[in-house]
Amino acid sequence: MTRKLGYLVPQFPGQTHIFFWREIAELEARGVEVHLFSTRPPPPGLVAHDWSERAMARTTYLGKPDVMAGLAALPRLPWREMRREGATLTDIALSAPAAMRLLRACKTRGIAHVHVHSCGRAALLAAMARAMGGPNYSLTLHGPLSDYGPAQGVKWRNAAFATIITRKLMAEMRADLPDDLPERLMIQPMGVDTDVLSPAGPYQPVAGGETLRIFSCGRLNIVKGHQDLMEAVKLLRDRGRDVTLAIAGEDDAGGTGYRHVLEAKIGELGLHDHVRLLGPIDAGAVKTQIQRAHVFALASWHEPLGVALMEAMSCGIPTIGTDAGGVAELIRDGVDGVLVPPKSPEALAGAIAALADDPDRARKLSGQGRARIVEGFHSGRGAQMLIGAVWGDGPDHSAGSNA
Repeated sequence: MTRKLGYLVPQFPGQTHIFFWREIAELEARGVEVHLFSTRPPPPGLVAHDWSERAMARTTYLGKPDVMAGLAALPRLPWREMRREGATLTDIALSAPAAMRLLRACKTRGIAHVHVHSCGRAALLAAMARAMGGPNYSLTLHGPLSDYGPAQGVKWRNAAFATIITRKLMAEMRADLPDDLPERLMIQPMGVDTDVLSPAGPYQPVAGGETLRIFSCGRLNIVKGHQDLMEAVKLLRDRGRDVTLAIAGEDDAGGTGYRHVLEAKIGELGLHDHVRLLGPIDAGAVKTQIQRAHVFALASWHEPLGVALMEAMSCGIPTIGTDAGGVAELIRDGVDGVLVPPKSPEALAGAIAALADDPDRARKLSGQGRARIVEGFHSGRGAQMLIGAVWGDGPDHSAGSNA
């Protein structure tokens, strides 16, 4: 019998969604027929990947207005329960047609389970579809619960199971929703394809007289700390080091938002010739940029875990992250990468300079960073966990497990 899985990701495929595409490929390699759903397509300026068009062509978008579907859904919904937990009438009215569309698509295609890679509106759609007799669903929490809106109790207590990407978030969930969590609750971090994201050859530290190349990758948003990394580059250049920085990623407005703030910052620091904003480049171009860098740095003020950090470590590039959010569950400071305090350009500059001045240490972190990802953060682990949780024939995962 064909195993069919609904896979719901909001605004898919976005610039940071390479993880989902990898997991889908791993599921399909294991014989699962994956049906993609999303709330809506991304803005044109954020269509970044060579697979984006293929992904959109096979995705069913649920967010189209449909007054009749909404009216049909409303009498069957636990709207009083949702209202008690903070959902507005607007939330319910906007979500009802999409929930009905999800229910009908799953019944037509014979899909009995939907995995939702979000705890926001997409999770509400799945909970509403389930309340109307639709498929079972599960959730993945990728960040602080406060980022995902109201009616969390409804979303969580009606889920068949849920995965959470870090121990830190798991502890927060047990404190925030102690009575609403599903019985099956598992820690499962995101992962990367370590076969594709591999070193181009032995790591080569920066040589004397050579420009030190730093690369970063992440949405252009203040919480990613790109402005702090720029200030660190300025400090290094003022101290006589030849340093350049390239940043891949775009703001959520497709280039008309926080990008302008960073462009102004580059001008303010006099770094026009030394810092480049590459925009939403494809995953292959990201890999190329990582492989040619001497150091990868991500200066996030908060980072639930950090797929970009995993990608750099998988490619064998010495990696610097911030001790913020769940990053310390990925990077063990001084063992397989470097951690610095967030919002500290001085600490960033110091960490970059220390790696440049100690090639043996940089080589060691290159090898141990790669080993860390291969051992515990391959994208196939998440796919196998989903198969086991949905169909009961995978490895045993408990709420205390982690990579």
